[in-house]
Amino acid sequence: MVDEKLLQYFEGYLTEKRKALFKKVLEDRTRHFTVVLEDIFQSHNTSAVVRTCDIFGIQDIHVIENKYNQKVSKHVAKGSQKWLSINRYKSDGDNTKTCLESLKSKGYQIIATTPHNNSCLLEDFDINKKSAFVFGVEAEGVSDYVKQNADGYLKIPMVGFTESLNISVAAAIILQKITSKLRNSNSNWKLSNVEKKTLYFNWIKGTIKNVIKIEEYYQQKLKN
Repeated sequence: MVDEKLLQYFEGYLTEKRKALFKKVLEDRTRHFTVVLEDIFQSHNTSAVVRTCDIFGIQDIHVIENKYNQKVSKHVAKGSQKWLSINRYKSDGDNTKTCLESLKSKGYQIIATTPHNNSCLLEDFDINKKSAFVFGVEAEGVSDYVKQNADGYLKIPMVGFTESLNISVAAAIILQKITSKLRNSNSNWKLSNVEKKTLYFNWIKGTIKNVIKIEEYYQQKLKN
């Protein structure tokens, strides 16, 4: 739970314009969809997807690190990583399994982005179900484990000679399409008031310089 009095104290360090921007962005945030990055090798691709998620209002990203450590480039991400909830899975070789089982337990269907024979075309995708979109390593795509345990497959229609897109480009195309459809639907896609309040608090806290010292000063005032 958010400490309401501490939140009000922190708010005093922000301009009205900044607070209004946070609240406006939160109205378009969603956890109805989430993104999973499985063993992405190129850090600029991971960073570009992070930036895309922020742009299209996806709050959570799940990063699987079986082989490669996925670092976010501040230059590419443009600071967007500060506003997202990034969950990392890197404890052992079963990180993909751990991630997918966790998402399924939270009600997400697992959607593998792959030019699979049974893949649903992007324009036909049903946006009403909570979905986790899995993007795999460059060139190879999602792992066999993901393909075998996915609840569905999704592909972007292509008519040229090339059969695949760069992962960051694919993510941008998919997320723009599905979030646009979602916001024009009757699905309950918005964050709860509790989720909004928690993120608002965290965003404010992450914005203030020397916030630890400021909070210590606040707590000391309460004791006195």
